[in-house]
Amino acid sequence: MDALPSRTRGGPSGRPILVTGSHRSGSTWVGHVLALAAGTGYIHEPFNRNTSPGICRARFPANLTYVTEANEAPYLAGLRDTLAWRYDLGAALPTMRRPLDLARIARDFAYFEGKRRRRARPIMKDPIALFSTEWLARRFDMQVVVIIRRPAAFVASVIAAGWYRYPFRQLLRQPALMEDCLAPFRSEIEAAAAEQPDPVRTGTLLWLITHHHIETLRQRHPDWIFVRHEDLVQDPETGFRAIYEPLGLEFTPEVAAGIRALSAPKRARRLPSLFRNRARVSRNSKEAAGLFRKRLSDEEVRRIERITRPIAERFYPAPATA
Repeated sequence: MDALPSRTRGGPSGRPILVTGSHRSGSTWVGHVLALAAGTGYIHEPFNRNTSPGICRARFPANLTYVTEANEAPYLAGLRDTLAWRYDLGAALPTMRRPLDLARIARDFAYFEGKRRRRARPIMKDPIALFSTEWLARRFDMQVVVIIRRPAAFVASVIAAGWYRYPFRQLLRQPALMEDCLAPFRSEIEAAAAEQPDPVRTGTLLWLITHHHIETLRQRHPDWIFVRHEDLVQDPETGFRAIYEPLGLEFTPEVAAGIRALSAPKRARRLPSLFRNRARVSRNSKEAAGLFRKRLSDEEVRRIERITRPIAERFYPAPATA
């Protein structure tokens, strides 16, 4: 099917950008850094079932919902409106339960309306959309940035966030996803759905299924941008400059200052007023790459590396030194 042009009928002035990868890969940080560019706007996780229906009225039935042209009907119009900065007040208002909800709806509506009037270029951050990336790129003419993260660092982050109980049954309830993307892991997913593995094994399996698909995407789409989280945190300014150029984003001194603010150690961070609303996504770039060694034992790290090696060596050919 033909893509839906993003620059028609008064819509956004540039191709939408999708920032994806596995969850806990730094995609929120990357999305906000890209949204420092003039003429852009940030959209947070339309595929997330906790996202306000005002932001995206399409409702996704499962984690990692797999959308293709065959099942797109329930999602297409809602995502089209999201990427056109059309906030759905009619869908949002029934979700109000307290005064704070009204304040949130008013804030989100004002943000979307401002971006719509300025025809801002959407930067959609959504790791939950990973398995739907090809459909999104085709349907909405999106440019794609995919974040890769070292296995042990991913597992440590999942455990630290308390996200080590995963609803693997939701994957099994998607026959097309299992057949098209996850067939090599069917037996492991079935076992994990029957009895939740320990936290390290849960995180390791999640890394395997997401990064196996990321490697498939990398083989199919060499024109997309694939970047390792560790490379970005080691030298954020250089790393993001290299991403800005192929996306057609202007890398200005103001952007460089914003990157420094969003990459500073927490104790030393003094964000300019323009960036204070993004403080929660900043990264201590000097510590992030090796933080997993403080959270996992040496034995756990070796276990993760042994299980993930066949796929991890595609992204990290040299032994881990961080």
